This record gives sequence, structure tokens and C-alpha cells, in this order.
Amino acid sequence: MLKAFYRAYIDCLNRQDWNELGRYVADDARHNGRPLGLSGYRSMLIKDFEDIPDLRFTIDRLACEPPLIAARLLFDCSPKGNFLGLRIDGRRISFAENVFYEVRNGKIADVFSVIDKAAIEDQIAK
Repeated sequence: MLKAFYRAYIDCLNRQDWNELGRYVADDARHNGRPLGLSGYRSMLIKDFEDIPDLRFTIDRLACEPPLIAARLLFDCSPKGNFLGLRIDGRRISFAENVFYEVRNGKIADVFSVIDKAAIEDQIAK
């Protein structure tokens, strides 16, 4: 059940269906310890898509043990300008994000995320 919920959430992100985001994300959601709420979470994602026009979330690994979801997401994209403090300027990069979610009352309430910045640094150094 959590796997289907998570796949639907990722589909919502990839479609940029911000009106549906509240089906998946709690009103009091937190991201890496910061209280963002649903509106702040939505704003964060909208900015991500503005900064990375070809952004697409691809699930590589997915494990669920209620109430937790663990995922490794893969990205192959071309951020505009700076990304994670690195000058990318539209170059294509590939990287992974490891993320843990806690689901409460049927919605994502807490997210802990780490992006593999070293993989990006290796690519832009070439």
C-alpha cells in the first residue's frame, strides 16, 4: 500500500500537479528538520522545477516499512545557473538522492533527504 502511495506521489511531482500535492503531503510537513508545511513544500518543489526545467524523479530503489518509506531517486537533468552551490549553467548532470519519509495519517509528514553532491562535483570537474 505504501509503495503504491509513493509511486502516485512521484507521479504527482513529475506531472507538477501542485493542486494534488495535498493528497500526499501533510499540512505540517517538515523537510530535513525545517517546518515547511504544505505550502512551503509546494514552493520548494516549484522552485526546483524552475531551476531545473527538465527535472524528473525516477525511483531506483524503494523500501517500505510503515510508517517509513526509503527511496533512492535518480536524476539526469540540466540545472540552470547554480545547483547546490556548484556552477552548472545548463550542463547535463546525473546524481542520486537518498530520502526517508515518515507517513502519518496517510500523508508525508517528515522528509530527510541527502543528494550525492560528490557525484556532481566529479562530473563538472571533467
